[in-house]
Amino acid sequence: MKKKVVSLLLVAAMVASMGCGSSNNGGTSNAGTSDAGTNSGADAATTESNEGGDAAATDTASDVEKPEEISIMVDGTVFTKENAQDEFIAKLEELTGIKFTVTQPDHDAYYDVVGQTIASGEWPDVMILSSTYYAGYAEQGVLWDMTEAYENSELKQRQDAFGSTGVIDGVRIDGKLYGMPSARGNGCVTYVKKAWLDNCGLEAPTNYEEYLAMLEAFTTGDPDGDSTNGNTYGVSAAGFIGTEAPYTNYLPEFYQDAHPSFYLAEDGTWKDGFTEDAMKEALQRMADAYAKGVIDPTTLTNGTKDCRDKYYGDEFGVFTYWAGTWQTNLETNLEANGKDSELVALAPIAEVGQYLDRVPPVWAITSQCENPEGVFKYFIEAMQDGGDVQFLFTYGVEDVHWSTKAETIFEGEENEKVYADGEFHGCENLETPGTQYTKAHIDPMLALVELANDPKDESLPESTKNSAALFNENCVAADLVPTTDAMSEYNGDLTTLKNELVANVVMGKSTIEEAYARYESEHGAEWSQAIVDSLNQ
Repeated sequence: MKKKVVSLLLVAAMVASMGCGSSNNGGTSNAGTSDAGTNSGADAATTESNEGGDAAATDTASDVEKPEEISIMVDGTVFTKENAQDEFIAKLEELTGIKFTVTQPDHDAYYDVVGQTIASGEWPDVMILSSTYYAGYAEQGVLWDMTEAYENSELKQRQDAFGSTGVIDGVRIDGKLYGMPSARGNGCVTYVKKAWLDNCGLEAPTNYEEYLAMLEAFTTGDPDGDSTNGNTYGVSAAGFIGTEAPYTNYLPEFYQDAHPSFYLAEDGTWKDGFTEDAMKEALQRMADAYAKGVIDPTTLTNGTKDCRDKYYGDEFGVFTYWAGTWQTNLETNLEANGKDSELVALAPIAEVGQYLDRVPPVWAITSQCENPEGVFKYFIEAMQDGGDVQFLFTYGVEDVHWSTKAETIFEGEENEKVYADGEFHGCENLETPGTQYTKAHIDPMLALVELANDPKDESLPESTKNSAALFNENCVAADLVPTTDAMSEYNGDLTTLKNELVANVVMGKSTIEEAYARYESEHGAEWSQAIVDSLNQ
């Protein structure tokens, strides 16, 4: 049976293509999809002018027709209207000489709208897709094969020279490319409020016993020193299980070595980790912690923005979220809310071992696009030109998202910052006053092409650099999973059943034994085995 490389929830993409799409809140960022690692909009920063790089506005001799207009569908990883999207697009149009029409659904509902759009038959020229949906749409013929265009492009040369070949190879499907990452995938690290640790007389945990003790202290004690604050919780997350690979991102200390879905075992065979003892042990850990009250009870329905807002309000103390720039964003927003802002980024506890680096989202050209070669050359390539357009996608618009002017930001406030003439810095966030932009769509710490005159070394806070370094030193790439006919047929219903069983066990609505009995009786075990058999043929 023919296999194609995809990430785990392929059938979710199939469902989306039938018109009802699954919502993805796996990483809400104010600027891009899957907060996951890209940060934008409300918690980001950008730049527009980059001397020394080749700007995409400069047309080169080519037999590829330059498009007059390109329609794009984007999530929150691209600046929203509230964060000066109009100015961003105007600058992009100035640099490229192309008109852009933007469709931007609400970030948490993005994949619902993508599914509805595909079902309608009226497709944009380009859309951002997480790895989950990318593979499914590629298989269905929704996406244009950009392999030849990429192999003959200057973009490939730039990425190869920067050591990014492995990232690109990681999104190939049967050796072909149907989408282009703009950055590495990134992953999550666990952030703990240092003031809460200090108030509870605790050190950063190094194993699960210490981790759980910390959660209990944050829940039952007075970690924030504010007796009027009401209930606090140890930890919260956007769901008990993630909506995209690797699914364990937001609660790694509970999952440890468990795999909620299919993975490649050390013996070279594919297995469904949901059926293994490690998963049952993970469920028991979460159920016990939930019963003790240390997990925020709204975790089941939280989106990532819900979690961020609660974190800024000191409603909980431990938040596993994206490495790098997001540590700075979290600290800045805590400060803006009058809270102690110092965070401790944890190395993986002993039982976790390594954090997981996700497969990156991609920009994909749809097969309805009338001039895909032109869109690839003048938009996809331009986004990583090493010059002005990449600078725009990395930092935003000058004097809107970033500046080098001498100025004082937040004058008279506790977080007042003074910048000298020529000193690169983020402007005050338009959507979240009291905070600064830190980046745009492309995280400078995750870039795939060297950016000329990149100010990141001077402008990025040490917390961002340290968080990224900690993750890079303690991560392993998440598994990619082949797709088969059996997976396409069964994995959608199987995933829905698994997610419901996980929620029921964690919230005490059923025992583990009852959940797995239902897994058997409602065909879960049968569907799972059919998929495993097809993967191992």
